[in-house]
Amino acid sequence: MADDSVREIRINPIVPSESVLVATARGMRPRKQEEVVARDTREHVESCPFCKGNEDKTPATIAAFPNEKDWCIRIVENLFPILGDDSEAAAINFGLQQVISGYGRHEVIIDHHQHGISVYEMSEEHLQMLFAAYRQRMMELYESDSRLKYALVFKNFGPAAGASIPHTHSQIIAMPVVPENVINEVEHSRMYYRKHNHCVFCSLIDEALTYEATIYDRQSGEVRRKINVGQYVIERGERFVAIKPFASRYEWEVHIMPLVHASDFSNVTDEDLQDLSQVLKRTMKRLEHVIGGAQYNFFLHSIPRAEEYSDCKDSYHWHLEICPRTSIPTGFELGSGLFVSTISPEDAAQQLRDVNID
Repeated sequence: MADDSVREIRINPIVPSESVLVATARGMRPRKQEEVVARDTREHVESCPFCKGNEDKTPATIAAFPNEKDWCIRIVENLFPILGDDSEAAAINFGLQQVISGYGRHEVIIDHHQHGISVYEMSEEHLQMLFAAYRQRMMELYESDSRLKYALVFKNFGPAAGASIPHTHSQIIAMPVVPENVINEVEHSRMYYRKHNHCVFCSLIDEALTYEATIYDRQSGEVRRKINVGQYVIERGERFVAIKPFASRYEWEVHIMPLVHASDFSNVTDEDLQDLSQVLKRTMKRLEHVIGGAQYNFFLHSIPRAEEYSDCKDSYHWHLEICPRTSIPTGFELGSGLFVSTISPEDAAQQLRDVNID
């Protein structure tokens, strides 16, 4: 029987220094996987601080949508913030050691008034309102303090993904530094733009929607690889597309990007958010069908508000990364920084596309 397993190192086209080892034969070995989380599907839990009616168990409301009395989405300060604005300690430098005061903002977005609802179960209208809330808080945080260079919106679901409260929620952290992985994306996309006068993210979208190729072995003439148009496309709307990365760090990782170039999420229109909500809902439905109950993170990468990146509007492309946590990282992955995937992105994309959600 022919060995159809894949064993290859793939280079991330956005950040070439980041590589992924696709080794499908490794999927046959015994290994520890993240357990499927038994989701609490109750609509209301009396002891949950995020449930409606328990507003006195959290810090004061920062914003609520559509209004504070009949809220569906509520934003509060994190009770245990990573960063805060209560300290004005000066920066410290001693030798090679540098310290920046941990000022910033850390807020919790209670995604829905229903305790146990999942993203794929939320209405498109509600998801549109949720992303509008993200947009509003990002803008307000940047305007509140010129020292803030980056606002990261993210969602954790499940203990392995960092969630400590089961009620559906996401978070936003505004910080005085730009995270390294965002710097890498911004810097490499800027270098690509200077060389090709084109956004690398736009190039990837163009390839996903228009490119096909057959690669043959020089010696035997046998087909080594065939790339079909749309092979990595999971979902497509009028304004957004969900793509399985060629070099996926996580086995079921999916990225959602605007089809038309845009660098700053805070500039999205309501019409954009309507289409984004539809693409996200359908993508999450597909993931739920294939890997139901998986723990995951998603996070929104937008252009930093730092002066040194003011020339990156044409080169950087904002996007939403969805990263299901289906396996526990090994010592090799942690020690090398080289992610290992035991399912090929092509097979994963095919399985997700094959789901009938209509």
